[in-house]
Amino acid sequence: MYKRAEITKTKQDFWTAFGQYMKPVPSAEGGRVNWQNYKTHVPQVFFRMKAERGFAAIGIEINFKDLDLQELVFEQFETFKKMLHGILEEEWDWQLHTYDNYGKTTSKIEKKLDGVNVMNQDDWPAIISFLKPRIIALDEFWSNVKPAFEDFL
Repeated sequence: MYKRAEITKTKQDFWTAFGQYMKPVPSAEGGRVNWQNYKTHVPQVFFRMKAERGFAAIGIEINFKDLDLQELVFEQFETFKKMLHGILEEEWDWQLHTYDNYGKTTSKIEKKLDGVNVMNQDDWPAIISFLKPRIIALDEFWSNVKPAFEDFL
């Protein structure tokens, strides 16, 4: 069993290592980007990466309190589904109005990698290899479609 402080430190070490690994990678538009804390610059639309005990995940979260607006933004993403999957070269899981860990209604478009553990440094290369191409692909996708979401600013 891991202690809370050990989990926190290990996760922090992982994300520091991930950030160092990704630092030389420019954004799709050629600029610098903080990959582990990617900013979409559209309120309540987030690109999230998780490295946990048992899985890693990456996705788009839509967190508007107004559920009609959340659904509208989700539908906007659906209009670009074919483009997103083409850039990612894989299908992702689409969930309208699911719940996060705090019971808040959210919508997600995500991909998971099961069977990895951030607490095991031997799994870090697999987690990084899973997250890296997908966050780069999400950035490329976002650089193409962000103007369609600017009405939600």
